[in-house]
Amino acid sequence: MKSIAAGKFKNICLKTLDDVAATKTTVVITKRGRPVAKLVPYVEPARKGGLAGSVLKEVGDPFGTGEPWDADAS
Repeated sequence: MKSIAAGKFKNICLKTLDDVAATKTTVVITKRGRPVAKLVPYVEPARKGGLAGSVLKEVGDPFGTGEPWDADAS
């Protein structure tokens, strides 16, 4: 893990961001010798499966009430 002073980080911020993205290494940013922040590479979260395909079987009319209506008899 690499560390860098905040003043120096301010001057080379964009280059440091590119380095972290390219090398996948963490950089600790210090102020007066104390760690104040950690710059870590972004990791794309795993895609979770949606509900598509989760219905195994449909039974009946999902929008019906089960009661006969006058408009149904035509």
